[in-house]
Amino acid sequence: MKLFDTPPQNKHVLCLGDLLLDRFVYGTVHRISPEAPVPVLKINRDFLALGGAGNVVRNLSALGCRTTFIGIVGKDDAGQKTRDLLTGLPHVDAHLITEGRTPVKSRFISNAQQLLRVDDEVFSVPSETTLDALKCLLASHLPLAQVVILSDYGKGSLPAHLCQFVISAAKEAGIPTIVDPKGQDYSRYRGATLLTPNEKELNEVSPHSLRSDQDVIQAMTQIRDRLDLDAVLVTRGAKGMVLLPPSTEPMDGPLHIPAQAREIFDVSGAGDTVIATLAASISVGDSLENAARLANIAAGIVVGKVGTAIISQEELAAAVLKAEPLIPSKIISLEEAKTYTQTWRRHGLTLGFTNGCFDLLHLGHLHSLEQCKKRCDRLIVGLNTDASIRRLKGANRPIQEEMVRAHVLAALEYVDGVILFDEETPFTLIEALLPDLLFKGADYTVDNVVGADLVHLNGGKVHLIDLKPGYSTTATVTKLRKIA
Repeated sequence: MKLFDTPPQNKHVLCLGDLLLDRFVYGTVHRISPEAPVPVLKINRDFLALGGAGNVVRNLSALGCRTTFIGIVGKDDAGQKTRDLLTGLPHVDAHLITEGRTPVKSRFISNAQQLLRVDDEVFSVPSETTLDALKCLLASHLPLAQVVILSDYGKGSLPAHLCQFVISAAKEAGIPTIVDPKGQDYSRYRGATLLTPNEKELNEVSPHSLRSDQDVIQAMTQIRDRLDLDAVLVTRGAKGMVLLPPSTEPMDGPLHIPAQAREIFDVSGAGDTVIATLAASISVGDSLENAARLANIAAGIVVGKVGTAIISQEELAAAVLKAEPLIPSKIISLEEAKTYTQTWRRHGLTLGFTNGCFDLLHLGHLHSLEQCKKRCDRLIVGLNTDASIRRLKGANRPIQEEMVRAHVLAALEYVDGVILFDEETPFTLIEALLPDLLFKGADYTVDNVVGADLVHLNGGKVHLIDLKPGYSTTATVTKLRKIA
């Protein structure tokens, strides 16, 4: 995927929001206190981590993004530690204004079980001088960004007029703005590109309780339309996510994305991972749908960790391979196929390619595809378009139109991608993909296989697959005509 093949300087995210300092205290409990019916925690270790918008930046850094962070840090020891942690991250350019206190969240944990959380914080709205400085920093760094994130943790760093300033400036520059919202007043986010509340937050700002999927979608639609948003993505824990796309986008209504998590240890910071992955994916030109699916995979990994964990680019790339296909259909363009093959090869997977008309799928086809898949890790099938088949086989063919044939192939477990091609041969596809293994039926010889010389020159091999006797589309069509 493009996210994993793009260098940091070409995926630049600008982030603003509330900086928090997370403290994690780990220990063991062997007894109950004689002073009160509470466990006694014997501390083994403790460490500090960036929280709030800082955790979003941690995720962006781990995903290989160049990140500019603009925000406020307190005039205290916690503020200095937060500053040190933030400026120490790879590919991060931090512009911090010192004012007020730094919120600190302390979590006490034993055997992966959180015993207590202590919050040391105060709501504080920035002074006018600080707000002016933040606006100047934004105006200076916005032109370099591909995506803007507003990470609102409700601590005061993002008052309504600052949110509107950021959203308006980004919209004027043609840069999408993604918002992780907080509080009861979502009007401060009017005009944003994408809003990402969780279901609990959505319920709190909705006039009616959300008892069903339809209630959730109705609430999302009302917020999108009322606030002039492009889209809304709601995270629903074990129920996965729901993406409500722009009303102008040609999608079949809301997209429900099932949860990926196998075991949940801690949901702390999962929303930070989601918004960071969304921004990273959109920054390299991915569609909103693909970005949401990628974010869902990332969330499934991070909730299996303890604490405000992050996900690395390598972890996510490996998870994508296991969760394929990332898009609902395996029907892909040549450019998409090239991107996927780069990712597969980086993970040591072999690419196989075969082609055909696959007009009426029969046992012979299944046998051939199964044999192909046994010899490679990923199999792409080049599929003749209707126009191509008519030139090859006459005006009465194909029996089934191209998208029907493509969807039938995509439904097979043997097939990892289907590319339609309009030429009489798949030479252009083979030249672009240079598969490790090129497959054709045993009724051909290697010398007659289109693209064989290209594959051989690239170090690949050509395999002739044994055919299943007695099965062919032509024979099937002849039999049907006799019956008719």
